[in-house]
Amino acid sequence: MAKERLGSPRARLFVALELPEEVVGGAAALARDAFGPVDGLRVVRRESLHVTLVFLGYHPEREIERIAATAFSGGAAAFGLVADAVVPVPRSRPRLYALGLEDAGGALHGWQDALSRRLEEARLYEPEKRPFWSHVTLARVKRGARAPSGLALPELPAELRQPFRASRVTLFRSTLKASGAVYEPLASSGAG
Repeated sequence: MAKERLGSPRARLFVALELPEEVVGGAAALARDAFGPVDGLRVVRRESLHVTLVFLGYHPEREIERIAATAFSGGAAAFGLVADAVVPVPRSRPRLYALGLEDAGGALHGWQDALSRRLEEARLYEPEKRPFWSHVTLARVKRGARAPSGLALPELPAELRQPFRASRVTLFRSTLKASGAVYEPLASSGAG
């Protein structure tokens, strides 16, 4: 990536799969009920529930169009998913609690891998070392706090155990605030 002069406007960016409204509603209710009353945890806002495909970090704002064009040059399909379970991440000393999603047939994993390669080839992204895991973050441990020991993880309600399809992939700007990150959609591909 070219060296930027100091003061160039930059944006913190990521690409995510947006979820159908019924899944967002079910996940938001589950997070609120299971983690809302727990000291030391901050529930992720409803409008922030998604599956992160690649976290790009900070890029010059003038690169946003090129990033979007590269990200969406492969089109987007409808991905078949089903909620698996709520899990602590990492298991030993959690920093967050997430709703794991099973990727029926591996289509989302394949698309994420192709997305990662396109962005890497364009020198816009350095792939993570850990493998991609499709999940939705439900709650985070607050800064300076520790995850409560022995926290009972919630069972998934019947409506969240239903298979669903998601196809809208979006490039987001993430603005960090004291109350949590705020996400602004910049470009999308697929049905929404």
